[in-house]
This record gives sequence, C-alpha cells and structure tokens, in this order.
Amino acid sequence: MNTIKKAVERPGPTMADTDIMCEFLSEMRPALHNLRDWAYPDQINHALYSAYMKQSHDVGGEPDAPGIFEEKEEEQWELNSFVDCEVLGWRGIWTSEERRRIGNVDIGRTMYYGLPYYGRWLWSIVRILMEKQYITLGELVERVHSVQERAAGRTTQSPLEAQPKSTGNEKTVVRNRHHKEAIGKGDPQCFKGMAGKARFSVGDKVRVRKLPTIIYSRTQEYLRGAPGTITRVTYESPAPEDEAFNREDEKPEWFYIVRFKMADLWKSYAGPPQDTLQSEIVERWLEPLSA
Repeated sequence: MNTIKKAVERPGPTMADTDIMCEFLSEMRPALHNLRDWAYPDQINHALYSAYMKQSHDVGGEPDAPGIFEEKEEEQWELNSFVDCEVLGWRGIWTSEERRRIGNVDIGRTMYYGLPYYGRWLWSIVRILMEKQYITLGELVERVHSVQERAAGRTTQSPLEAQPKSTGNEKTVVRNRHHKEAIGKGDPQCFKGMAGKARFSVGDKVRVRKLPTIIYSRTQEYLRGAPGTITRVTYESPAPEDEAFNREDEKPEWFYIVRFKMADLWKSYAGPPQDTLQSEIVERWLEPLSA
C-alpha cells in the first residue's frame, strides 16, 4: 500500500508506477467473484441485467462493508468544495439535482464507493463544466499538470496561489433560470401553485410504481411495488429525473411523504410489526393501491 501511495503522490508516473496502478485497479474491478469482460447477449438474463442497471447510490438492502462511524470535522478542501458547488448553483450554472446525478450516479460503483464524499462533488464540477462547454478537457488537463508542477515539494504550510488570476466575460455564460426565480422565495417555494391539484391526500393508500431504472432516479429500488400510506403532502418541484438534466421546461409535480411497514419491504425483517419507514416520493412514482 505504501508503494501505491507513493505512486499516486508523484505527479509524473513512471512505467513501474503504471504497473502498480494496473495491479491495484484489478483488485477493484467489478466482478461476480470472477473477472468478467463484455458478455454475449445470451449470457445475460433479466435478473442480471437489472442488477447491472441498478444505480450506484441506490444501496438499500445490499450487504454493507464494515465501517467506522465517528464525528469528523471537514477538512479545508471539503469545505472549499461545498462552497464551490453552492456558488455554481447560485450563479445559475446547474441545479442541485444535476450535481447529484453527476456526483452520485454517473461515476460507477468503483468510484462511488472509493472516493470521499466531497471528492465526488469535485468530480461533478469537472464533468458539468466540461459538458456545458465552459471549459475544455484540454484546458483542464493542462491546468492540473501546471498545479502538480508548482505543488512539487510544497507543504500545507505553504499553499499555492491561484494562477492565472483572471475574470471571464459573464455575458457569454449560459445560465439556467432557476437561480433568479428562487430569489426571495427559496427552493422549492418558488414552484408553489405550478403543479395543479395534488392527486393524493393524507391517509390515501398507494403503491410505488415499478418503473424501469434508466440512468437516474431518486426513488429507491427496495420501495418499488411496495404498499404505503400518504402521511404528508409536502411541496411542488420538478421531478428529479427532469431536474437532473436541467429540464426547466417540465411541469413541477407534487412530492409526498409515504410511510411503509418494514415487514412489507424486507421479507427477512424480524422486528416489531409496527415498525415503519418513511420516504419522500414524487407523484409520478405513485399509484392508488387498488390499481
């Protein structure tokens, strides 16, 4: 591990470093207890396909690795990452759901489990700024290389100064509308009155629809098909599947707090029968229980 750590810290990897990296990556490669490469179609059944399509952040019901739970203060780079992401939202560069999609879903399981929480936030900054053509990949690579060269031999007591310091032409930056429409109101308050009449009321019995999992959703896999009860009609807002792709033209929908019996969610649940779980779900994912 020390050898790998040194290889990571060096800005310019040698051929030997590359060999070490490849060996390390082979240990993290997703596998069904054996190495797998591109499969022929007849090797994939429906159950296996559904498992491959499951989103990285949707981990309910999966075996969990041992973890240490402790109160840990954020490091300075983590605080800086949070501020950077908030500023990008305030300035109309993205919506929060875009950042969640890029940082939590589109990176694959290896990076989702392997990177620190705010490391994924940084990854989302890079991806979205490139996809929206604010920077090019070439510019980013050259800038990172420049920082690596200037950082060589420095310590945390002698931090780098930002170079080059410049201000772009803000008139050429394409922004969304949301950051202006939410001023003085907040989010989701700015969508009030835009969703029409709520389909469900408190006390209604509903079932979570079994819609296909394609790219992004905030509705957990383990809730799909489960019966529940509406306990609160919360607010109006764009559905995550739309907001994640900056579709400001889509009509907002109602969100609900739905209560589920734990025994209805987990066949192996052995706790008290009155134990429940609540989740917030957008209207399109719900149907009357009698349907």
